[in-house]
Amino acid sequence: MTPFSIPYGRQNIDQTDIDAVVAVLKSPWLTQGPTVERFEAALAERCEARFAVAVCNATAALHIACLAAGLGSGDWLWTTPNTFVASANCGRYCGAEVDFVDIDPLTWNLDAGALATKLEAAEGAGKLPKVVVAVAFSGQSCDMQAIAALAERYGFTLIEDASHAVGASYLGRPVGCGAYAAMTVFSFHPVKIITSGEGGTVLTNRPEFAERLRRLRSHGITSDPAQMSVSDEGVWGYQQLELGFNYRMTDLHAALGLSQIARLDGFIARRRWLAARYDELLTGLPLQLPKAQAGAESAWHLYVVRVRFDQLALTQRELFDGLRAAGIGVNLHYIPVHLQPYYRESGFTEGDYPQAERYFSEAITLPLFPDLTDEQQDYVVEQLRRLIG
Repeated sequence: MTPFSIPYGRQNIDQTDIDAVVAVLKSPWLTQGPTVERFEAALAERCEARFAVAVCNATAALHIACLAAGLGSGDWLWTTPNTFVASANCGRYCGAEVDFVDIDPLTWNLDAGALATKLEAAEGAGKLPKVVVAVAFSGQSCDMQAIAALAERYGFTLIEDASHAVGASYLGRPVGCGAYAAMTVFSFHPVKIITSGEGGTVLTNRPEFAERLRRLRSHGITSDPAQMSVSDEGVWGYQQLELGFNYRMTDLHAALGLSQIARLDGFIARRRWLAARYDELLTGLPLQLPKAQAGAESAWHLYVVRVRFDQLALTQRELFDGLRAAGIGVNLHYIPVHLQPYYRESGFTEGDYPQAERYFSEAITLPLFPDLTDEQQDYVVEQLRRLIG
């Protein structure tokens, strides 16, 4: 029997969260009502953005962000192979082709230098991307300043998939402020920084994007007379202007998210403290520790290390199995997207993105969440030391 059962991530729910959800249950609104609007306003204010459009999950947010950017059949979306599949799938939902840009060997984020090289070649071949999805892996932004400059030069829409990065900052401003990305996507899944149970949002400073995002999340329907071809249909009038989706967030989910925003600073502070403590406790082991992107302050959704297996007598699988047998729910973020069977069918194979593939062969995600105790963290490090020596 192991002394702990420690997941890699876990939500923190307190009585104020419960009370907020119960208050909505007792209200006239359960679906998309005034609490969604308050949640959007609070998030936009926190992130210094003009608009926030809340949806049912971050995958839906990525999908409608791509549609708002005009992505469609015959277009290309580029992203990193070191991400969850949704960062690429959103392009396929729109009928676009998907390609990848290898990662920086130190930060493990999309490599801005590799992107510049690939864009130059794509321009010559007439295959520039319409959208680039830059993923803030583990809670840390990419080199967004450099990528935004490339977006200006080559004319693509830059979307930041900041699903890991609510509460993070870049060059002194909150992630989501729109200083570099045309749209920013957040996730509120239970293992993320804050949770709404399930939920996501798109932040933008562009009113034309916000208007279309709101319409797309609700079947492509509007009740705004200014947008309707016939404006005197009565108070019941609405028109479907395009093919949209039922991607709306409920007031129940928004109530939980709104309550969690009030505790965001505490969550971030604890995650950063635990990450710094890992850095100290793991020094001297045959590991590559996380490296900060210049100008980025991570939200620390994940704490990932790379193990130098070439110096050890055990394999990645043996290390995982040993830690899990000790009650530690380590994980691996991520299997490179291009190696998934669906994308292999498009012609991707081993060797296409060597930095991402090498990262995958060495990475391990250690537990990190606000309720992780010092004693539990000491135990994680003790068991890791035991196994790798």
